Amino acid sequence: MRKAIWLLLLALLPVWGADITGAWDFTVETAAGKGNPTFVFQQQGDKLTGTYKGLLGEAKVTGVVKSGKVEFSFEGQYDGGKVKVEYTGAIESVTSMKGTVRFAALGEGTWTAKKK
Repeated sequence: MRKAIWLLLLALLPVWGADITGAWDFTVETAAGKGNPTFVFQQQGDKLTGTYKGLLGEAKVTGVVKSGKVEFSFEGQYDGGKVKVEYTGAIESVTSMKGTVRFAALGEGTWTAKKK
């Protein structure tokens, strides 16, 4: 039993300590449609900063990465106003992530991401 637990922990270590710095291609799916934004992240410890470029314009991103999980947000432009967009998800490997996204009161969706 101990050996199985250690093997599981060793398998998860690369994800827990993953640095997601770099450019990422996202696929976002909502009831309103599908989009393919690009994010460029800079990770320093648990702190995450970066940029978003997509249907909601261009924006600065802030967030956190901890224990294989990622959370980040930005303010985008929609229909002449600003909308806060919040992403939460899991780091599956050093080159892939997935999770959910909330567009303030506009709705929710899912996302997947692949590192460029």
